Amino acid sequence: MGDLTKNLSRHEFECDCGCGFNTIDYQVVAWIQGAADHFERVSGRAVRVEISGGNRCSDQNERTPGASRKSWHIKARGADHRFYFRDTGEQIDPERVAKYYESKHPECGIGRYSDRTHLDSRGYKARWSMVG
Repeated sequence: MGDLTKNLSRHEFECDCGCGFNTIDYQVVAWIQGAADHFERVSGRAVRVEISGGNRCSDQNERTPGASRKSWHIKARGADHRFYFRDTGEQIDPERVAKYYESKHPECGIGRYSDRTHLDSRGYKARWSMVG
């Protein structure tokens, strides 16, 4: 049980350096929760959300390999995440997650990675892929 939504808590979005930066755009939270609810509905199975990259302060962003200087993580408007089925621990394919977001939220940023999905609330369409 999260303190923001059924599946998400504020501490999950906190910067990894320990600086305490843990605010997050509620639109991102609502979209991620909406996707979790969707995958639960279509599968009939409980879903667990893992935030693998939340906020980054400027210093942490500089230390993050491959991070953009204009990253939406710095603005508290982006999150990398994964979905898993609770019963088996099986990860929901990040490509499937990205396609869901594209169908529901064309105005957002969506990054495809082999092991996670990036979502941000930039307000315009942006897409990229770091998959093989």
